[in-house]
Amino acid sequence: MSILLTGGLGYIGSHTAVELLSAGYDVVVVDNLSNSDLSVKDRIAQIVSSTRKIGEDNFKVYVGDVRDENLLNKVFSQNKIDAVVHFAGLKAVGESTKKPIEYYDNNLISTLKLLEVMRKFNVKNFVFSSSATVYGQAKSMPIYEDFPVGATNPYGRTKLFIEEILKDLYAADNSFNIAILRYFNPIGAHDSGLIGEDPNGIPNNLFPYISRVATGKLDCLSIFGNDYNTPDGTGVRDYIHVVDLAKGHLCAIKKLEQNCGLQIYNLGTGKGYSVLDIVNAYNKVCGGKVKYKFAPRRPGDIDICYASPEKAEKELGWHAERDLENMCKTGYNFECKKQK
Repeated sequence: MSILLTGGLGYIGSHTAVELLSAGYDVVVVDNLSNSDLSVKDRIAQIVSSTRKIGEDNFKVYVGDVRDENLLNKVFSQNKIDAVVHFAGLKAVGESTKKPIEYYDNNLISTLKLLEVMRKFNVKNFVFSSSATVYGQAKSMPIYEDFPVGATNPYGRTKLFIEEILKDLYAADNSFNIAILRYFNPIGAHDSGLIGEDPNGIPNNLFPYISRVATGKLDCLSIFGNDYNTPDGTGVRDYIHVVDLAKGHLCAIKKLEQNCGLQIYNLGTGKGYSVLDIVNAYNKVCGGKVKYKFAPRRPGDIDICYASPEKAEKELGWHAERDLENMCKTGYNFECKKQK
């Protein structure tokens, strides 16, 4: 089978490409490199090469924007695509509150164009990279898939709107098989240290910021808010190792192959860690190099959020395996290797 990954050179996309190629799937990537680098293609191939010969016949990259319908037509014309995993999109909560139009344009238009071309080429298997932000501030923890949804920021609303588009699409044409994966908070990196979270410019996410402070690229970590209703006052999230998350996509594709209809799954560990928990765990790995200060809350952030992963374990046979120490250790290893 050949799987199209939009945003496949990005953080989660690149790790998923490794898992798919290692499992014998062919991979086609479309990425506009807005938050990635073309060199990631070679690093993915290097990781997989110990188990499989990688070349243009089984791993191909197109540089371009998913909103470009001509590019999508070219990709689908030149490759027999069996399923699509849609990662591409802007993804920072804080930034989305400042640039809502850019977020709606990028995330919604890309999805509509992609679905339109899929329908044209009769490709009916789709995995969507959604987010736990669609739950807003849930009234209780852990969060189950049937909880009410209602995002508190433009980024989350783009994910929620796309979920509704997919539900409407499936209602109109139930020959589609759709897996909506609601991610919690991916961190860490591949054991090889060759790929990890490496955003262009100043990071918007916590973990790459911590990593850059630990290696001296940034002076100090700003922790946004220490007055949340949590044990230490900092926000609590369900942090999941990116390799575990990538393996969840492999399980989702296998589920699509069973003609599963439309399914929604949380991908998380079921445990909540505060920002200070992450900083303290990272400092144990790196020798206490992460200095931090508290800053005002960001608009759109919530107190606490962690998953119930029971449905994914029961229906996909998937569960997160790696602990917080491994998340920090692999993330620090990746950041140190980048410095060399």
